Amino acid sequence: MTARIDHLVTSGTFSLDGGTWDVDNNVWIVGDGAEAIVIDAAHDADAILRALDGRTLRAIVCTHAHNDHIDAAPALAARTGARILLHADDLPLWKQTHPDTAPDAHLSDGQVLTIAGTDLTVLHTPGHAPGAVCLYAPDLNTVFTGDTLFRGGPGATGRSFSDFPTIIDSLRDRLLPLPPDTLVRPGHGDPTTIGTEAPHLAEWVARGH
Repeated sequence: MTARIDHLVTSGTFSLDGGTWDVDNNVWIVGDGAEAIVIDAAHDADAILRALDGRTLRAIVCTHAHNDHIDAAPALAARTGARILLHADDLPLWKQTHPDTAPDAHLSDGQVLTIAGTDLTVLHTPGHAPGAVCLYAPDLNTVFTGDTLFRGGPGATGRSFSDFPTIIDSLRDRLLPLPPDTLVRPGHGDPTTIGTEAPHLAEWVARGH
């Protein structure tokens, strides 16, 4: 039996380079009736706890360390005992938000996380942030892309710690090869599919080099 995917939207702010913006974030919960992982603990630990509905939280997986994706992670970890997982390349961003705490373990490219009998493979996809990752779950026909890929194009690269050619390489090498019907579940906004985005991504790739 494969895991199910639950979804909630939380609201807060994103701050970087001296600016602050109101944002709505997707929080994805993958698991079954007994256990789960949370992908991006954004803004509201209480809301995430309610969505978990008593399930054991095994891990809080951070797709990257912009504050709007990690601001509730320490509070959620403290209340559940779950470990916080982040790619080491995003530690400088993490420390901007949580200077007195640290993730419990580092994600690495190709690492497999298993929850409720379902495997999620970590794909390191830098560009929006140095340690940005996507999580590909073939049994669920889904990739959780954080802020690397949205409906309509790649994540923003106009601020500190980001790089446009790098995110284009990540899209070309890590996401475009996935099956076209793979559902893209991003960190903000509506889902899409790899096949829907492929023509746009080809244009971005051509533009990026």
